[in-house]
Amino acid sequence: MIRVLIADDQELIRAGFRAILESQPDLAVVAEAGTGAEAVDAARRTSPDVALMDIRMPVLDGIAATSRITASGTRTKVLVLTTFDLDGYVYGALRAGASGFLLKNAPRDQLLDAVRIVARGDALFSPTVTRRLVENYVSARAPASVDSPAAALSPRERDVLGQLARGLSNAEIAAALHLSEATVKTHVAGLLAKLGLRDRAQAIVFAFETGFVRPGTSR
Repeated sequence: MIRVLIADDQELIRAGFRAILESQPDLAVVAEAGTGAEAVDAARRTSPDVALMDIRMPVLDGIAATSRITASGTRTKVLVLTTFDLDGYVYGALRAGASGFLLKNAPRDQLLDAVRIVARGDALFSPTVTRRLVENYVSARAPASVDSPAAALSPRERDVLGQLARGLSNAEIAAALHLSEATVKTHVAGLLAKLGLRDRAQAIVFAFETGFVRPGTSR
């Protein structure tokens, strides 16, 4: 059973998410929160597998709440809820340790898939939103130099990182690079270990901030 915390300051939205999630036999809503502070407290009390986290909430915003939850050592994965108009906040949430983001107007099935993907330890990023985020909030930098930590990666690991930074899943990366999904998974694990990164979310932030990925490109 996947245990979910819903954090949003609008009661009707929380009720809608609860209804969708609890229609599934493998999902259970264990807590709700109307502020970021309540979300942090609820995560500590109930230890959910996934926290659906709105960004604009009173008392403590979703970015700060995400940072506190991920820094606490809890197993909870944070899935940020956003709109196209909040891409800058999404980037902050990724830096705070979020495992992915989902548009608030996403279809029902996409919401359910997102919760399951994040719960099993994978990251979830919409390529469309990722591209907008890069173009609008990450200034163009020179390509990663030979002194960059990325220089420690093999050529194939660099290829995988470039695709991963676009928000692609392992299956999509495998198709793009003509590799097996198992091979992609091995390369992802290898590049995370070499770069000292926790997960795919941190890999995306790394790629943006070091200039490995530049606006308008996949590398």
